[in-house]
Order: sequence, then C-alpha cells, then structure tokens
Amino acid sequence: MPRRPRGPAPPEPDDEPTPAAPPPGMAAKLAELIAAAFPGVLAVSPEPEEVLRDLTGLCRERGWNFAPWTADGGEDGPADPLAAMKALPQSGDGETPSLLAMVHPQRYLNSPELLAAMRSALAAGKTRRTHLILIQPTGELPPELSRDFAVLDCPLPSREELEAVARGVATEEGELPDPLTPVLDAAAGLTRSEAENAFALSLVRHGRLDPDPLWELKAKQLAAGGPLSLSRGGPGFDALGGMEALKTFCRTALTNGSPRAEAKGVLLLGPGGVGKSSFAKALGAEVGRPTLTLDVGALMAGLVGATEENTRRALATVEAMAPCALFVDEVERALAGTSGGAQDSGVSSRLLGTMLSWLADRPAGVFVVCTANDTSKLPPELTRSGRFDATFFLDLPGEEQRRGIWETCRERYGVAAGESTPPDAGWTGAEIESCCRLSALLGVSLAEAATHVVPVSVSAAEPLAKLRRWASGRCLDAEAGGVFRPAGDRGDEAPRRRTSRPGKQNFSLN
Repeated sequence: MPRRPRGPAPPEPDDEPTPAAPPPGMAAKLAELIAAAFPGVLAVSPEPEEVLRDLTGLCRERGWNFAPWTADGGEDGPADPLAAMKALPQSGDGETPSLLAMVHPQRYLNSPELLAAMRSALAAGKTRRTHLILIQPTGELPPELSRDFAVLDCPLPSREELEAVARGVATEEGELPDPLTPVLDAAAGLTRSEAENAFALSLVRHGRLDPDPLWELKAKQLAAGGPLSLSRGGPGFDALGGMEALKTFCRTALTNGSPRAEAKGVLLLGPGGVGKSSFAKALGAEVGRPTLTLDVGALMAGLVGATEENTRRALATVEAMAPCALFVDEVERALAGTSGGAQDSGVSSRLLGTMLSWLADRPAGVFVVCTANDTSKLPPELTRSGRFDATFFLDLPGEEQRRGIWETCRERYGVAAGESTPPDAGWTGAEIESCCRLSALLGVSLAEAATHVVPVSVSAAEPLAKLRRWASGRCLDAEAGGVFRPAGDRGDEAPRRRTSRPGKQNFSLN
C-alpha cells in the first residue's frame, strides 16, 4: 500500500512571511531562544528530520535565514563540517537571524579544528545574530562546548501530533475508527516515523487503524535491548489471593478521578515469592493501563554520560505513554551502593538523584510500583514521604490462601487432586508452584517433591525476621490495612492473610 503524505508542505521560500502566533511545542521554545540571541542550541531528538522540518517552517514564517548541514552535503551545502562552520559568521548581518542546523554532528566533534571554529562562531553569534543548532540523539557534548549550548529536549509526539499523523495516513472513508482514542493510546511513546509505519501496517492488516499492530510494534521496540519492556492485558486482581487492603487502595487511587490530587504510586516490601511482582503486573490489567517494566540495571553503561542519557530516554518514553503503570522490581538491588560505597565515579549516585527527582515531580498519569526485599540496601531517600502514596508490607500467605494456590498449581501441572498436600507452613506461592512442578518433572509424589524445596521462611529466617521488625510501625498491612504489626514469632506458621475468596479462585503463584 503506498505511503500517503502527512499534510500540507511548508510554504515556498519566495512566499511572503506573515506574522503568526508562536508555533507549538519545540518550535516555540526554539523561537524564544533565537529571539533571546542564544548563539548555540542543542536539540536532542531521535527524529532529526522532524526537527529540520519544524525549523524550516519556523524560519520561513519569521523570514530568518536558514541553512541545514548533513554529512553527505545535502543538495547545496558542503559536506565538510569545518567549511560550513567557518561560513556561519559571514552569513549574519547583525539584524536578521541566520541559523545553521547540523544533523548528527557528534561523530565530528573530536576534531580540534572544528571545536575551535565552533567556539569562534559562537563568540561572533551574539553580535552578528548567527545561531548554531546541533541536532543529535544524545545530549553529550565535549567539555569545551558543554556550557556554550542551551539544551532543548524535543519530546516524543503528543497525542494531538499523533492524531495528525494518523489522519495523514488514513485518508479513505472508514479507515479512521470512532473514537480514535484507543489508537492514539497505543501509539503514544512512538516517534512520528514509527507511528506512521505502524499505522500503515494496520491499514494493510485490517483495512483500518487498529491498536493491536501498534501495541505489537511498540512492545518489540521496547524489548529490543532497552531498559523498558511492555505488557498489557492478562489477569487482573481476581487472580490474586489476599492483599485486600493493597488492592482497594490502588484501585481507588487510580479510578477515583480526583481533580485535585494525582496518584503517584506505592512501594511494596516483603520476602521473595509473596506476590509483589504479580501484583504490579495485575494492576495495569485491573485499571486498563499498559504496564512498563523498568530494568534499572540496564540503564548503567560504561561510557561517560551514557547512564544519564539512557535514564533520560527511558523516563521520556514512560511520560509519553501516560497514563500507564511503571514497575521497578527489586529497586534496592538496582540502586545498591548509591549511599556512598559505589566505586563508579558517582554514576550510581547521579542515577539515584535523577530517579528521586523524577519520582517527586513525575507528570500526571504515571503510577509507579517499586518492590524491595532487603531494606538494608534501600536508600533512605527513597522512602521519604512524597515519593509514594503509601508503603505496604506483604507477609507470607496464610493457610486459606495457600490452599487456593495448591489447587491452581495441581491443575497446571497435572497433579492428582486427591494426592495429599505436604506440610506447607511458612511457604510462599512460588515454593508451592516449585513443589508441583518438581512432582510433574520427576514423576514423584508431592511429599517427595517437597523434600527438594527449602522455603524462604527457613533459608532466610533471620533476614525475614529483620524485615518484619523494620516494617513494624513503618509500613501498612497489605492484607488487613492499617499499620503493620508482627503477631509474635512467624518462623513456623504465619497466618497473616485472611481472604474470603472461594477456593476455586485462580490464585497468584509468586
């Protein structure tokens, strides 16, 4: 199917410039910087063609001089960046702004001659009204230039911009669904080019714009080596046993629709295998939001500045996909060492600072669920009031909940319903599933398979007791609500969770 144009072309160069209201988005910010005579601007964007398109329209509208540069020389300009840079000061007359936009110049910034020419052009730019615009996918600059450029982060397309792309692709009758909101929600977080490709694929598959190809494409792109992964659909809270207070809190916070307060998120503490991760993944399905999983460890990189750049990109994608749920698993491991012991030139501390600032000032529509197993490695700044709406403690499942998990696991692994259940006091859902899986794998009874399972209440009895003591008075009870208080020694039996759900429920396993 041929690709369709995405709207009217900008006016020809000889058209008379007409005064207009400030253009929206990136162009408006750039117009302000040019009007303030900033000689250098770094535009960080994964879509240089779109930035050039906006710049071309802006300069034609305002009557400014504009020259683009690319490594192949383009249609008229030189391929040598040094020649283009030396020509910039001569293009200004001191009155009308003259702009030189260089696309992907980062490959050439190791040249001393080019850096010297850039410094000279920037020094002359204040009086000659010349402006150097660097367009590249990262915000990294050599130390010689780091303070000479105003950094302009070009955001991913808004839903209004994606709607314009959709209407430019789907021009035939019946190709645009009504309402268009599900399609725009699925396209949020994609670049214009990616969205256009996904829209075209949807037309080929379905003859109309459909959100499924967009979700499919976005999930693949996020999973292609990046720190984010996407999941949507799947079981909701009905598949989770217990955690009634936690479920009610999050469901109410996300569906109440308060015009004055926005839900921020929750921090979940508890031993491994009690259902923290399962809850985070079920939350998005329960409230109809996509769930993004952030691997904080994947943000770390060896090159200077790369970790910060990876963090900025990941958080920008999360913000563009709002409303969504963001899941950060075992956050204390990802941020371990940020309290002073890291030997990484301060990268971990800067990452923690970026995450904390974003958690405090994140935009509306992003609900964050962080989980942790070890409070001793948890940065104290993370638990400060204001980062999350609440901190919950999830204890070991009670007897009734374990009974439901056994039924689900027996059915999944083909274990006979009449076979007796081994003693399971202090077991987590993950350990119950492991027992049933080993029974099927080894062809043995549940009792014999249980001899291969060492529950966390035994293998980590001391850390579990320490975690309970820390949570006492500091966290909310995920099951009963209110402030969590340990009920004596729980090393043997821990009937913490009470659930009134029938035994046939499809309970969570981990």
